[in-house]
Amino acid sequence: MLHGSVDGNIVDIINRKIFRGKIIFENGVISSVEECSSAGNNYILPGFVDAHVHIESSMVTPVEFSRTAVKHGTIAAVSDPHEIGNVLGVEGVRFMVENGKKTPFKFLFGAPSCVPATPFESSGAEITEHDIEYLLKMDGVGFLAEMMNYHGVINDDPVVLKKLKVARNMNMNVDGHAPGLSGDGLKKYVGAGISTDHECESKTEAIEKIGLGMKILIREGSGAKNFEKLISLMNSSPGSLMFCTDDSHPDELVKGHINELVRRAVSLGYDLFNVLRAASLNALQHYGLNIGLLRPRDRADFIIVDNLEDFNVLTTYINGIPVYENGIVGIPSIQTKTINSFTWRKVSLSDLTVEKTSDRMMVMEAIDGALVTRKKIVQLPDAIMEVISNAETDLLKIAVVNRYDPELKPAIGFIKGFGIKQGAIGSSIAHDSHHVICVGTSDRAMVDSINWIFDHRGGIVVHDGNELHGLPLPIAGLMTTEPAEEVGACYQDLTRITKELGSDLHAPFMTLSFMALLVIPSLKIGDRGLFDVDAFSFSPLFLPPS
Repeated sequence: MLHGSVDGNIVDIINRKIFRGKIIFENGVISSVEECSSAGNNYILPGFVDAHVHIESSMVTPVEFSRTAVKHGTIAAVSDPHEIGNVLGVEGVRFMVENGKKTPFKFLFGAPSCVPATPFESSGAEITEHDIEYLLKMDGVGFLAEMMNYHGVINDDPVVLKKLKVARNMNMNVDGHAPGLSGDGLKKYVGAGISTDHECESKTEAIEKIGLGMKILIREGSGAKNFEKLISLMNSSPGSLMFCTDDSHPDELVKGHINELVRRAVSLGYDLFNVLRAASLNALQHYGLNIGLLRPRDRADFIIVDNLEDFNVLTTYINGIPVYENGIVGIPSIQTKTINSFTWRKVSLSDLTVEKTSDRMMVMEAIDGALVTRKKIVQLPDAIMEVISNAETDLLKIAVVNRYDPELKPAIGFIKGFGIKQGAIGSSIAHDSHHVICVGTSDRAMVDSINWIFDHRGGIVVHDGNELHGLPLPIAGLMTTEPAEEVGACYQDLTRITKELGSDLHAPFMTLSFMALLVIPSLKIGDRGLFDVDAFSFSPLFLPPS
């Protein structure tokens, strides 16, 4: 309903007070906020905002994402569609924006700044500075999305500088992505107009960035979790913080969203109003979001919760419409077209063969709950001529297969940290170019998994040693048209099977997807081979004798 009223304990985060009152709204706008001693016992507070998210990581469309997010009190999201942008370019971004307009949920999309993310991998598309100017003029697009190529900013890459200039000339915010950057390099990065960062791995790193004027996003996604490391900043820098999920897979989206970060922060004793500021106000102010804060003439956007400890969401309103109430979502599912870019191919056992050329091999090591990896040098036995996976020592083969050019041979490396004892897992979600990535204990299981993904033009798959279990992702190899609850249940099953195979990783598929992200240290693998992010150059698999 566009006309109505609600009453209860109103949480006024602007004036830092709670009072019993009534909110009256007409045509989606709050007309008055009145104190009322007879108001109910529930609490009314501004809806939550995810300040940085890639909707594609939820594996569902923006509409389906919104249908789940409103259950948790989220009413808006600042979204970077660079995942689908790397696959389909401007067409992919347009798909996300247009789909997002079919829900009352408030999406603000960014123009992807790094497509391709680096010149060291083969992307499905390119988004130029001219494309960025076109996108930033599009209704629903309102900022330049995360500038991951911080090396390009620091070293005056002309392509990067042109993109930044476009945003600057259009008075647009520029999001950042600079893990571990500090000192003069960080100063130059911030001086280029980049105003946020969601990649801080330590409080010290965040403090330096805040000191230079950056807003810090406390991220708790499926693969990277920084809440515990950064939440104490709530005491010293509440005006510089926002909450985000960044990359959240469907099973975790179904369980909770920004409300979980609010609940955890309050349970740890942090000031309620500071926490709610990070969950709504700071993002509203930074990005100029058209959402309400319980003031007259604001949009009638708010949530009703039962208490300020558990934050159980009873009702979510957007523009005066109850989009979630009494356990029922008021946003309908819609028919969605599928768009994709996936060249069919088959790989064979010979494609994955690795002949030893030295006894010293460079190996990646995955770290649970982090996007970064470690570099390790493994000494191989003299007797072997072919290097294969060794489940006993957790030295597993990893392959990246180009999805756009069937003539290119797979890139092969080795990795520790996945822990599976048999079979393989694979995915067409491989940040950022989204080739097919697979890790396994045998070449046979890897070949079968990779070919399953190509047969389905995208998806995630587990080979349990005997048979394949998968989730097809027909939209760009990243998303499906199915509801989040169904996708989450399937994803949870695949994760369960992977853990039964021996993996201790919290989110093995999310971790796998980031092993191809060439802008996060230290050693990653793209479709052209191993990449040393610290040196920002390719690394050989085999090293000369020491």
